Formats: sequence, C-alpha cells, structure tokens
Amino acid sequence: MNTEFAHQEFAFESMNLQVGVRLQLITYRRLKPVQYFSTLIGYIKDEYMIVKMPMEHGAPISLVEGERVTIRVFSGVNVCSFACTVERVFDRPLLYIHLSFPKVIQSTPLRAAMRVKVDLPARIAGGEPGAAAVDCLLANLSVSGARIETRRSLSQDIGEMVLEFTLSPPPDNQPVDIRTRVAIRNINTLRSDQAGRGIHAYGLQFIDLDPGHFMLLQNLTYEALLADRQKIV
Repeated sequence: MNTEFAHQEFAFESMNLQVGVRLQLITYRRLKPVQYFSTLIGYIKDEYMIVKMPMEHGAPISLVEGERVTIRVFSGVNVCSFACTVERVFDRPLLYIHLSFPKVIQSTPLRAAMRVKVDLPARIAGGEPGAAAVDCLLANLSVSGARIETRRSLSQDIGEMVLEFTLSPPPDNQPVDIRTRVAIRNINTLRSDQAGRGIHAYGLQFIDLDPGHFMLLQNLTYEALLADRQKIV
C-alpha cells in the first residue's frame, strides 16, 4: 500500500525536533546522491542547526564549508526534507557541523500508525503487581502500539497490561529496555504450531508511552522507511 501523499510546505516548529532525533543527511558530490545518518545536537532558530558529523566505516565523512546537503527527518507522521548549506565543520575531537537554518521545508504525510516488522522476544503481564508474565513474540511496532504473538491465550477482561521488550537502536546498538502499559484492541488466532496448539495474535495500544521510548520508536520507523521499506507493514 502506498502511504505517501503529495508534498506540502511545513513550518519548522511543526516538526517538533528534539535533541537526539536521527536525521538523514544527503550529499551530492558523486553521480548519485549518497545518504548518511546523523543526529541533531541543537539549533538556534533562523540562524543555524548543529548536527553530528556522519560516520562511514567508523570514520567521519569529509564535508566542506559551502557544500549543499539535504536533510530528511521523520516527525511522527510526516517525512520532512529541506536544503541546507554546510556553514562550519568542527573536526576531531568535536565532530559536529553547523548547517544553515532551513528556509523551505517540504513534508510528505504518512499514515499515523505506520508499523515496522520486527521479530523480538517480549513478555506481557496483567497490570496488577505480581502478575505472572507470559512470553510472546513481538511481530511489529509503531509509535502507537504493537502486535504480539503467543501460544497462550490472554484473558480479554484483564484491562490494562504491561509489555516488556528490548530494542538495540543504531548507531551504537546499546540495548534499551522498554516497559509500558498497553490495552488489547484486537485478537486473532493465526495458525497452529507443530504440536497443534493455536498461535494467538494481539493488537496492543500503548498507554502513556515514555517520551524517550516514543522517540526511539519514531526513529525506528523512520529508518525502516528510508533504508528498508520491506519492513513497513
């Protein structure tokens, strides 16, 4: 399914960029544009943006002052892109760059709950203290919820539950433990395993997801959108 629509202009404030958000930086020095990932350090509105120097094979890429680049960022439900000029390069040990502040921002809206295919172990339990946890498989993720698969049927009248899983986001791939309250929104029986037991699928909605974990899932969706669209559900 094509989730993209026509481009439209976007206000800088509407992107709601947070320090640490992952950016895609595109250079034009070769026959084809080359894409790198970077991170937002900060900005001074109407003056400049500060981003980390993109790395390639463990070394910083070579950028020169005055070079034109394009920045793309996923703002939750929009992919935003804008042209910038490299204003200043800070080499080792700092490894960051100043970019000109964007004048025109183009955005492409995407469906709000775009899901990314994953295959991760997880655990889910009732919301009350001491509730026994059930092992499950995390099949897809979005900023608003997840889909899990389990051989054990979950009670439909539990109400809120607690989902736990671990992600290892780039660039450093350090594990991040996520624990969030969820509500069951839909239930399906998928198939039977080799022992004849049913595999149950549950659509979950996140409740009061931690803002830092929201950003992590937002970046996961963005990178899948840019790097491997086969993972987009």
